Amino acid sequence: MSDTFKNSIYDIAVIGAGIVGLSTAWQLLQRYPKYRILLIEKESEVGQHQTGHNSGVIHAGVYYAPGSLKADFCQRGAKATKTFCLQHDIEFDECGKLLVATNALEKERMDALYLRCQENGLEVHKLDQVQLKEREPNVKGIAALFVPSTGIVSYRKICQKLAELFVQKGGELRLNTEVKQLDESHERVAITLNNDVVHTSYLVSCGGLMADRLTRMLKIPTDFQIIPFRGEYYQLPAKHNRIVNHLIYPIPDPDLPFLGVHLTRMIDGSVTVGPNAVQGWKREGYGRINISLRDVFDMVRFPGFWKLLMNHWKTGLRETKNSWYKPGYLAQVQKYCDLVSLEDLQVYPAGIRAQAVMNDGSLVHDFLFAQSARTLHVCNAPSPAATSAFPIGAYIIDKLDEQITSV
Repeated sequence: MSDTFKNSIYDIAVIGAGIVGLSTAWQLLQRYPKYRILLIEKESEVGQHQTGHNSGVIHAGVYYAPGSLKADFCQRGAKATKTFCLQHDIEFDECGKLLVATNALEKERMDALYLRCQENGLEVHKLDQVQLKEREPNVKGIAALFVPSTGIVSYRKICQKLAELFVQKGGELRLNTEVKQLDESHERVAITLNNDVVHTSYLVSCGGLMADRLTRMLKIPTDFQIIPFRGEYYQLPAKHNRIVNHLIYPIPDPDLPFLGVHLTRMIDGSVTVGPNAVQGWKREGYGRINISLRDVFDMVRFPGFWKLLMNHWKTGLRETKNSWYKPGYLAQVQKYCDLVSLEDLQVYPAGIRAQAVMNDGSLVHDFLFAQSARTLHVCNAPSPAATSAFPIGAYIIDKLDEQITSV
């Protein structure tokens, strides 16, 4: 066997250096300190897609059904994230979150969320209109929930530190390296890259926006597809940096996986507004106008896409209108904070959510995995995946352990 071939053999390879892939790779080295572990990332830096384009919130776990993976991962993940930040001098702020009800229907939904918080063991406080005004003079509503453990952080900084620790501990990180093909045999997985071919005994895929394409490379039978949704943000001018004292969220529609437009204090001191949820036509399209013929072709051939549109056409039309009609977007903010004006909505980078959709058009609300004998794929890692990255990584490794012992 040639030395070149020997050097291209790894015990475990991880695809994707977003926060879930980085957390998994870093924890793999702690679990298997003698293994050769490779982390593959097609961008020039880590955390460049969903991780680097979110609102930076450390979620507490308000919305998630008791006993679900989301609820468990979120609560443990929030604690682990804060602990990691303390250990590595990464700034975070436990500023707390207010969920504001502005009408009777939202008040009913708020009361249901209050019970869910209690079932999940979260500290939560009901505020009446007077108490809300005391905490947030610039916010209007008839009632609110206060969740003190919610925080803010830069997930890009966490990613950079994880990458640094991974390499220091002996892991190999390859940037600017794109996976072109995957082939699994009885003994190993061959990974064809844009600049090399490597082999690994086991593969973990944390491909985010490309998760379904990676499973298809291995012909793993699945009944989902990734549909991209753009989350568009605006940043408020510096004069509004103290417009709110907490994170200000609307009461969400329980039938949708999106939380609605909110005011977010960022860790750099600024305040952003957003995100909305607009149908995307390019999986990595962060500009204002983005179309990928390949991505559109994949969507229109997928039955679940058309069923999704039929199920949520009213919401889709409203979100699309408000994306292009700025006063419509502003109205969502002025619903609970009328100090924000049209001129205050300044350009800010959009994010793309990798939403797994099933063949029947249903949205996947929880984590979704697929696997073969030597590979494990994270197919859907919805919000709060960034908050939950550490327990998600541990969960992936436990599942991988089962595969290693069974092969």
